[in-house]
Amino acid sequence: MEAGKQRSQPIVRDLVLVGGGHSHAIALKKFGMKPLLGVRLTLITDVAHTPYSGMLPGYVAGLYSFDDCHIDLRPLSQFAQAQMVIDRAIGLDLEQNRVLCANRPPIAFDLLSIDIGSTPTASPVPGALEHATPVKPISQFLHYWEQLVEAVTQTPHQPLRLGIVGGGAGGVELALSVQAHLQRIYQAAGQPLTNLELHLFHRGSRLLPDRNPWVGQQLGKILSDRGLELHLQESVSEVKPGLVRCESGLNVECDRVFWVTQAAAAPWLSKSGLATNAQGFIQVNDALQSVSHSQVFAAGDVATMVSHPRPKAGVFAVRQGKPLFQNLRNALLNKPLKPFIPQKKYLILVGTGDRAALASRDPFAVGPSPLLWRWKDRIDRKFMRQFTHLKPMGEPALNPQLPISNPYSPISNPPSSMPCAGCGSKVGSSTLEKSLKRVQQEQAWTSRKDVLIGLDAAEDAAVLQVPAGQAMVQTVDYFRALIDDPFLFGQISTNHCLSDLFAMGAEPQSALAIATLPYATPAKLEETLYQLLSGAVKTLNQAQAVLVGGHTSEGPDLAFGLSCNGLAHPDHLLRKSGMKPGHVLILTKALGTGTLFAADMQLKAKGRWIEAAIQSMLLSNQAASACLREHGAIACTDITGFGLIGHLAEMLRSSQASVELNLEAIPVMDGAENTLQQGIVSSLYAQNLQASRQIQNLDQVSSHALFPLLFDPQTSGGLLAAVPGDRASDCLACLQSAGYPHSHIIGNVLPSAQSRLPITIVNR
Repeated sequence: MEAGKQRSQPIVRDLVLVGGGHSHAIALKKFGMKPLLGVRLTLITDVAHTPYSGMLPGYVAGLYSFDDCHIDLRPLSQFAQAQMVIDRAIGLDLEQNRVLCANRPPIAFDLLSIDIGSTPTASPVPGALEHATPVKPISQFLHYWEQLVEAVTQTPHQPLRLGIVGGGAGGVELALSVQAHLQRIYQAAGQPLTNLELHLFHRGSRLLPDRNPWVGQQLGKILSDRGLELHLQESVSEVKPGLVRCESGLNVECDRVFWVTQAAAAPWLSKSGLATNAQGFIQVNDALQSVSHSQVFAAGDVATMVSHPRPKAGVFAVRQGKPLFQNLRNALLNKPLKPFIPQKKYLILVGTGDRAALASRDPFAVGPSPLLWRWKDRIDRKFMRQFTHLKPMGEPALNPQLPISNPYSPISNPPSSMPCAGCGSKVGSSTLEKSLKRVQQEQAWTSRKDVLIGLDAAEDAAVLQVPAGQAMVQTVDYFRALIDDPFLFGQISTNHCLSDLFAMGAEPQSALAIATLPYATPAKLEETLYQLLSGAVKTLNQAQAVLVGGHTSEGPDLAFGLSCNGLAHPDHLLRKSGMKPGHVLILTKALGTGTLFAADMQLKAKGRWIEAAIQSMLLSNQAASACLREHGAIACTDITGFGLIGHLAEMLRSSQASVELNLEAIPVMDGAENTLQQGIVSSLYAQNLQASRQIQNLDQVSSHALFPLLFDPQTSGGLLAAVPGDRASDCLACLQSAGYPHSHIIGNVLPSAQSRLPITIVNR
C-alpha cells in the first residue's frame, strides 16, 4: 500500500480508551500490530507513564529504575496510531456518547473502553484521607515515595516512624520493600538501622488471608525477623497527624502512614449511569462489555465480571488485555463477541525486598528464594519488553473494511473513495455551522469594540477597526500537526502563530483560522473541527484576542494555522534590527522540538521528553515580550522553523553587527541531546545547516554534541532579544518570575567585523 493511503481513509468510527492500565496497554499494542482502517483511536489518560504493578515493589525497594517498571504510553500510542490525550476523565454523557474531561471539551466516542484502576477505600476511617497516603493511584504514591526517599537521603540522622495499613499481599510486599530501600540509605550514611521504625496494621488474624495459611505465617516470620512491628487483629479507627489509633485502644506514633486496603472505584462511574456494584465497579459480562450499555467496555481493577468475580489483582488485568482487544475489534466490525473466563487459581510471587521471593498458587507455596526472584524478574521483564523498542508497523491492509451499518454510528452516505479537490474539498456548511456554534460559546473577548464584524455574523469577511495612533501588525502561519490531539494542536499552533506578533511588540487583536481536517464522515469532521478551534480559542482568549473567521478543507492530514492581526504604536515596535555592541542576547525557551518530534515519529523519544516539550510549546511568549520591552530590548525575533542560527543571522544582517554565542549557555530540552546523539534530526535540518556559513570558527565547534541544536527548527519556540547589558540581570529576573524558567543569556553583541564572519561560538 502506498504511503498516505491509510491517512486518506475516511474516519467513520471513534474508539476511545479511558485509562492507560495494563489491559489497555496490551490492547494498544495489538491495535498497532493489527489496525482497523477508518477507526480513530484515542487514549485519554491522566499520566503519561503507566506503572506496571508486578515490578513496583522492586522499584520501591530500589531494584528497578523508573523506566524499567513504567510503560511509556506516548510511543505506545504512536505505535497504535492513537491520539493521546493527557487529561482526567470526570464523567460520561451516555446519551451523547461523550467523555467529560477535567480540562478540555468532551470527547465523542462510538465505542468506549475504561481501564482506570482503583483507589483504596479510606473514607470510612476518620483522618485517613487527610493524613494517610494511599498507594493507589500508584503514580501519585510513587511521587510521594520519591520525595520521602530524597528526604531520608538528605537527613539520614533523623529517626523515621512509618505505618502501613493493610496486610494483604500489597501491604506486606510494600513493607518489606520500603524497609529494604531505606535501610540501605541509612547504612550508606553510616547511621543505625534502628532509625527506621516500621509498623504494619492488619485487621485479620493472619496475613494474606486469601492464600494458603503457610504463606501468611512465613511472611509474618520474615517481618518479625527483620524488626518490623506487626499488629494483627487491629482495625485502624482514626489517623491523626503523627498518630494511628486502633479500635482496641492501641495508639502508635507514626510520622507517615501508607494506606493499602480494599479497593474502591472512582465515584463518577456510578454517577454516569453505568451499572455498577456496591463498591462502584463497572459490571461487565463475559465479553468485558457493560451489562447496561453495549457501547461501553471495561477491564482491569475498575471492572467486575458479573459471572466470574475475581480479586483485584494485576494478573487478571494482564489476562484481559487480549480478549478486550478482540472484542473491541469485533464490536467495531459487527462480529459476535467472544466470552472470556478468567482462571480461578493464579500464581502470586511476593518479593521480600532483597532479591528473593515467595511463590504461592493454592494449595502450594514455596520460598522465599533468590531463584524465585530471578524467575519473577524474567517474567516481569518479558512483559515489559513488548512495550519497548517499538518500530512502526507500516500501513494496515485494505481489508477488512468497516461495515457501513453499525449500531454505534449509523452512516447513510459514506464518504466517496475519491475526495474532491478545489472548492469541493471544503468542509460542508452544516458541519461548519455546528462546530462554530459550539466554539462561539467559548469566546471570551467578543466585546472588543474594534471588531466590527466577526464570527457571529454570516458575512463573507471580517471587518476590523484600527484605533487612532495604532498600526496593524499582520502575520500568517500554517503547518501539519505534529501531535494527533486536535485540541492540544490548536493551542500549540495558535501560540506559534501569535509569537510573530509578540516578537514585534504587538498585542493580538484577531485571527482568521485555516484548517485542513482528515477525511471523515460529517459528524467526525464536526468533532475534529470543534476540538481544534476550541484549542485555538482557548489560547486566543488568554491573549485577549478573538477568532473572527477562517477557511476549512478536507485532506489526508490534520493541519492548522492562523492569520493573526495585532496592534502596536508605530514608534514602539520591536524589529530584528537595532542590536548594538554592549547588548547581550537572551533566549526565553529551551531548544529541541525539531529533533524530539522527529524521534517521536520514529518511536525513539521517551514520553516524558515529549510531554515537557509540549508544555514549552503551550507557553505563550506574550509575557516574555512585555519583560523584554520593559528592560530596553530593541531587536527581537522568535525562534521557529529556521532554527537559532537562521533567525539570528536575519537579525545580524539587519543590525550590521556580530555576536559571540556561548554554546554551553543555550538551554536544551530534556532528551534533545540524547536524540541528537542518535543522529535524529528534523527534515528541515539540512537546509537550516546552510546558515553555518555565518560561523567564524566552524571547524572548531562543529563536532560539539550540541552543535546540531543550533539548526534545530522550533515549533512555538522562544523569543531571542538583544537587551542592554546593564539591564540583563533584571530582565532575566522578570522572565523567571513570569514563568520562563529556561531563560538565559546566551551571548554578547560585538561591533561588526568586516574581515570576519559575524558569528563566533565559544564553550564556557
